[in-house]
Amino acid sequence: MTSGAAGHVVVTGGASGIGEVTALALIDQGVAVTILDASAAAIVRIEDRLAGEDVLALTCDVTDEEEVAECLSQAVDAFGPVTGLVNCAGIARDIPAEKTSAEIFRQILDVNLTGSFITCRACLDQMGDTLSIVNLSSASGIRANAGRVAYGASKAGVILMSQVLANEWGASGVRVNVVAPGPVDTPLISNLHTIDDRKRWTAQIPLRRYGRPDEIADAILFLLSDQASYINGHVLVIDGGFSSSGILAGR
Repeated sequence: MTSGAAGHVVVTGGASGIGEVTALALIDQGVAVTILDASAAAIVRIEDRLAGEDVLALTCDVTDEEEVAECLSQAVDAFGPVTGLVNCAGIARDIPAEKTSAEIFRQILDVNLTGSFITCRACLDQMGDTLSIVNLSSASGIRANAGRVAYGASKAGVILMSQVLANEWGASGVRVNVVAPGPVDTPLISNLHTIDDRKRWTAQIPLRRYGRPDEIADAILFLLSDQASYINGHVLVIDGGFSSSGILAGR
């Protein structure tokens, strides 16, 4: 995808949060967008909001290979081969390791890690001459944060998976990169973080605030674009300095 030029980008989890903001930014650039989201209600809302735009919005479970393949077939019929993929679909739980059941652990890995792999594979089968993939990891996939045993493991897995795909698929015209946000003001975080959680996180972030979805979307669009044509297998951390900080200066 060339910055400002036409293309066809698939955005999973694209009906809310970072995914929605990214989809809107792509549309503003004249890109055709296919939104895949597990929430039927969110899909209806985004369809109403984007009526008349080059958007296909489909309810999709990213852990279901057949469903993903069918959705991408519809997407290619509508807009042609896939030139970009943004994997924003994800779930999270804030729960101590000793209280995390194997069922919860598997569920989080299935959506966040296996789901990302399934959509990467499916888009490879439907790609144009080139394909740029941006997978979302997290600061919790880089640093060990309490309450994130399953979520952190899934997001750490996304990083290594993406680097392997970058290694294996690069010669085929595919770039695979990762964006790893810190806490961002999204519906997911609003449901996950209490007021006390926000105070604890903010105290450890040098910029002393949560990120905005548009700040993450800007980085995603850069990695999708030809301006990043020689960037492959990279992890771009966007966390206000959280993951790189030691003892913070007082104010």
